[in-house]
Amino acid sequence: MPTLNIVMVEPEIPQNTGNIARTCAATGARLHLVGPMGFQIDDKKLKRAGLDYWHLLDITYYDSLSDFFSRNTGEFYFFSTKAQHIHSDLTYPDNCYLFFGKETAGLPEKLMYDNPDRCVRIPMIDDSSARSLNLSNSVAIGVYEVLRQWGYPSLLCKGELRNYTW
Repeated sequence: MPTLNIVMVEPEIPQNTGNIARTCAATGARLHLVGPMGFQIDDKKLKRAGLDYWHLLDITYYDSLSDFFSRNTGEFYFFSTKAQHIHSDLTYPDNCYLFFGKETAGLPEKLMYDNPDRCVRIPMIDDSSARSLNLSNSVAIGVYEVLRQWGYPSLLCKGELRNYTW
């Protein structure tokens, strides 16, 4: 199965990170949490959001972005409202990393400036009062775009009714 990596840079809201952890667990994506974080990893709100899925999660913690980059290599893609490319216009290879920034500030601008062709945006309406999507929703959109391109490898793609047969 191909490997998808989700990188959260300095997440601040435990419920968002818990929801993202649940998305990663349900899709087989690896989660990378880069500090400093705005909460403790044992935060009840974090665990509650992804509690039933925590045992399915492949998670790694880092002290900083420099710590992350010293331990990982691959194709890096940076999701941001400031990006110039649409997220679904790129082709994502196996073992790619999707980066998402903290809720209040996004990713460091220098990181994006140094990687303009790898910065992607999820389209939204042209209205300054619509600043961004919820972070956990953005991660889910990014994850499922990559999985769609890959043909949803190793994912269950059909469900069953409880009281009826299709």
